[in-house]
Formats: sequence, C-alpha cells, structure tokens
Amino acid sequence: MLDAKVSKLINEQINKELYSAYLYLDFSIYYEEQGLDGFANWYMIQAQEERDHAMLMLKYLQNNGVRATLDAIAKPDKEFSCLMDPLKFGFEHEQYVTSLINDIYAAAYDVKDFRSMQFLDWFVKEQCEEEKNADDMIKKMELFGNDSKGLYSLDAEYAARVYTAPSLVL
Repeated sequence: MLDAKVSKLINEQINKELYSAYLYLDFSIYYEEQGLDGFANWYMIQAQEERDHAMLMLKYLQNNGVRATLDAIAKPDKEFSCLMDPLKFGFEHEQYVTSLINDIYAAAYDVKDFRSMQFLDWFVKEQCEEEKNADDMIKKMELFGNDSKGLYSLDAEYAARVYTAPSLVL
C-alpha cells in the first residue's frame, strides 16, 4: 500500500504532466505558425512524452491499488514575442517539474517507500535529460538563431527528431 501523501503527490503530478503536454503543444502550434516545422515537430514530440509520463504515473497508482483522480488541465498562459520565448519558458518549466519530482521523491524517502523511490528514479534521470535538452536548445538558438542559415539548420535538426515511447517497467 502506498503512503497517502506519496499517492496524493503522484496523483497531482499526473495533472502537471498533462499540463506540460498542453504547454508543449502550444509551443508546437506557435512554431508551426512561424514556419518552423522542425521546432514544431520537436515540441509535438515533447508533448507526447509528457502525456506518456502522466500515463506511467497513472498506471503506477493503479498497479498499487490507488484510484487516480483527474483534475482540470489549465490553459497555457505564455505569450510569445520572439522565437526564443518558448525555449526559455520550456527550460523554466522543466526546472519546475524537476522540483516537483524531487518533492515526491523526498516524500517517499521520508516514509521509506522504496518501491516509489525506485519508480521515481527513472523520472529523476529523465528530468536531468529534459533540462539539458532545453538548455542546449537555448544555447544553440543564441549561437545560430540570428542567422537565417543557422536557424534553417536548427529547424532541420529538430525536424529529424522521432518519437520514442518510454521503456519504464512498472
């Protein structure tokens, strides 16, 4: 049986992961409107990943006899004034999600919920990757984004990203 606080935090995180999917879908729409199909593709795949994170957490709760409760998903509220804005918002958001995952992990640690800690290990590692990717995108945009050929090259790089479902065993 999962600890009530840990279950509650994981359940809340499901909603936050679905919000992340909405946020990245909004980024994808913005970049599509700007004619940057590669950036749009990158964030569309990012939205799929976030949705899958929510599904993994949902399944974890179900596998442990906890009923998940779904809440309303907030509308993304970010306004974009330049191509860099979604990248910076994405990095800030990933840092926020990392803090949420860390909070869940700390709650599991406090009650010696080793099963949940093991489950969350994958998300801790994933967040490290997510923050690095977001930071790398900002750095590349700062280096190459003001040059049309550089922006074209970045867009082509991001267009090559393909979706891969997470391979976490529950």
